Amino acid sequence: MVIKAENIAKRYFRKTGRANNFFAVKPVSLDIRSGGTAVLMGRSGSGKTTLLNMLSGLLSPTEGRVLIDDRDLYSLDDKALSLLRSEKIGVVPQGRSAVDTLTVFENILLPAALYGRAQPEKEAQMWMERLNIADLRDVRPAELSGGELRRMAIVRALAHNPEVLFADEPTGDLDDENTHLVLSAFQEYAHEKNKAVFIVTHESDALGYADLVYRMEDGNLTVERQ
Repeated sequence: MVIKAENIAKRYFRKTGRANNFFAVKPVSLDIRSGGTAVLMGRSGSGKTTLLNMLSGLLSPTEGRVLIDDRDLYSLDDKALSLLRSEKIGVVPQGRSAVDTLTVFENILLPAALYGRAQPEKEAQMWMERLNIADLRDVRPAELSGGELRRMAIVRALAHNPEVLFADEPTGDLDDENTHLVLSAFQEYAHEKNKAVFIVTHESDALGYADLVYRMEDGNLTVERQ
């Protein structure tokens, strides 16, 4: 077991409307285990990204708790949580995430540099070759296409060898060929390195690479295939 969620939920309060609060994610418990790929399907606005952010230490739940190695993520102070996330968790965000003044290779190595760790240059080069962006090593982000930026972010997450990798719509900017490259890379990472991969998507291509499939509708999480 890598990450365990116990009755986590996210509720927001608002001053107007018929109801003064609503659940973006209704109470849910789940385990994210090493050695497999879990896929969370659902439409936009169903609560998928909110759940991912709570599981990955980016968004505190309104109730419940998230454990990693029996440590409650949200009982830690900001510094300890940030350090734990840097050591254990990788995230491929949905939006653009690049430092424009750095090259592709420097962007990929940046997380290790920020925490004073050895830079994973061999792993970075290997994953860049795997995802067909090795020839962009010295290019600046402003010169990249959306799909190239996406693959750079994926390589950055993989190269640092996290225990669990969260990917939010990782193939949204990719064509069919690169979608296959990315999803097969995630599958390889989970199975061969005994890591956990959790993919949030609304694209059915990911189902063929999944060991476990969840579905989210209106903040409710169900198991669709296990």
